Order: sequence, then structure tokens, then C-alpha cells
Amino acid sequence: MKKSSILLLSLWMAGQAAHAQVSVELVLDQEQYLRDEPLPIRVRVTNRSGQPLRLGADNSWLRFSIENIDQSPPAPVGRVSDVSVSGEFTVESAQVATRLVDLVPAFDLGEPGRYQVTATVSIRQWNDEITSRPRPFEIVRGVKLWEQEFGVSVKEGPPEARKYILQQARCNKNLMLYLRLTDLAGERIFRVAQLGPMVSFGQPEAQLDRPGYLHVLVQSGARSFLFSVVSPEGDLVLRQTYDYSTTRPTLRGNDEGHIFVQGGARRIQNSDIPASPSMGGAALLDTNAPPTLSATNATNSATHAATNAPVGPNTKPAKP
Repeated sequence: MKKSSILLLSLWMAGQAAHAQVSVELVLDQEQYLRDEPLPIRVRVTNRSGQPLRLGADNSWLRFSIENIDQSPPAPVGRVSDVSVSGEFTVESAQVATRLVDLVPAFDLGEPGRYQVTATVSIRQWNDEITSRPRPFEIVRGVKLWEQEFGVSVKEGPPEARKYILQQARCNKNLMLYLRLTDLAGERIFRVAQLGPMVSFGQPEAQLDRPGYLHVLVQSGARSFLFSVVSPEGDLVLRQTYDYSTTRPTLRGNDEGHIFVQGGARRIQNSDIPASPSMGGAALLDTNAPPTLSATNATNSATHAATNAPVGPNTKPAKP
């Protein structure tokens, strides 16, 4: 009996030591997210145990739990053990490993409210588990500013009907403009993406070109404007910043169906898509070129800015 008690005490002390030597931390880039917006969370594992930590042999090494803390008592949204974090890896002693997971595909977070998420890491070699502290976040409901239905060509049958929706919502105390791409009923969500900040006194300009690309110009500061182009698949293919100069930037179209920014002055930014050559990126695509030309036909960025070149469907998708 005494030996059994000593063994249990030793196992308990070993478990407490493991908890002190290995920590799990959750990191979110935002405190608030629009409904259906991607919710990427970083799981940070710190190893101070003095020996290598082997993780990821199977998906059961990492589990998440989410609760709605607006409920009393907090109501579980669900627990997930099968997350998209595959591949075995080793965390050496005195090192930190980080894995990124999007929680939206795994949980039903469609109801606005306050939530908290915890992560549990299973350490098979020690037969132990380490749980993080809860990380709170909020799902908010956006305000619809504009919407437009359009058709997308498919291989067979009639065009598929979709809808662009522009919404505004508060994110970390800042007013942000969002794109929501859905089917006509709004039941199938193709993409929810944050386009950037906007001022409370301004309304975005939005136009569709002939192939169905959405062009959006929104005032993002006292004298600055953000120009974005989104493909029918929801990819952000172009992002540029313009300043109010002698004239105010505005959206215009020509007889060929191109939509472009007229007025204002282009300002090169690190956040430009595609990246500007002056920021270490490739040359800007010549979006005035016919679709049959190669994507290698590029223009000098200064010329592009001076002429306010229209943007067409041949702009190659680039992830933000």
C-alpha cells in the first residue's frame, strides 16, 4: 500500500513537472471577427523540459474546445480533435514551435457573441496532456452597405449566380470594410475577407467589370483611399493606395469595359498587391494589355501610377 502511494505521488509530481516545463499559448491577431471570417489561431508550444518533444505523429496530438461565454453557464460550441495540422515534428529543449489553425471550418461560429477557445496538446512520450489558458474572442455582425448579383461561367449549363456584399464592422475598435461572396440565397459562403479600414463618414464606391471582377474604392483615412479588385472566386488580385491631391480619387470606366481610379496620386505601400518593384516585388502587371498577352508583359510602376492604368481580368491572382 505504501509503495503504491509512493508510485502515485511520483507520477503526480512528474506530471506537475511536465506542466511547468512545457507550456501551450494561443495567439489571435484580432479580438473581433466578422461572422464567417477566417479565424486563424497560432498554437505556441514552449519546451523547457531539457529533452526533445515529439509531436504530430497523428491528428490527436492537438484538440480545441470553444465555449459561448455569453451563456450562463458557458455553453460548449464543440470539441475538435481532427484538425488540419499534419506532419510529425520535434520541439527541441529551449525552443518554441508554432502551428497555425483556422477554427472556422471546424466549429459553428455563425452566431454573434463572445467566445473563448482552449487548446490541449497530448504528449504521447510522457502520457500527459497540457492545456492552454482560455483565449477570448468575439464574433460580430456586420452592417450591409452594398450588394450586387452576378453570373459566373461554368463548364456545363447556365452561369452560376453569385452575390458580392460589402459590409462594415468594428474590429479592434477600428471600422473595417469586408467583402462577403455568397450564392444568391446567402447560404453558401465562398469567401469572407477584410479589405481594409474605412472612415465612418465615407461610403465605398463599387463597380463590376464585364468578366465579373469587383472594383472597390473606399476612403481609409483623412486624405487616403484604398483601391481593391476581387475576382469572382473571392481572391484579392489588386490592392493600391491613393492620396487626395489636387483632385479626389474616384472610380471611372471606359468604352472597353475597364474600370480604373481617376484622380488623386498613387502612393506605394508595403501592402500593395502585386508588390511594387520599389518594395522588392515583381514589376506591376500591364493590366491594360489584352488577355492573350503573357503575364510577363509588365510596366514600370511609376508609369502605371502616373497613367492610372485600368485593371482588367488578366490581372493574375495574388494572395493577400
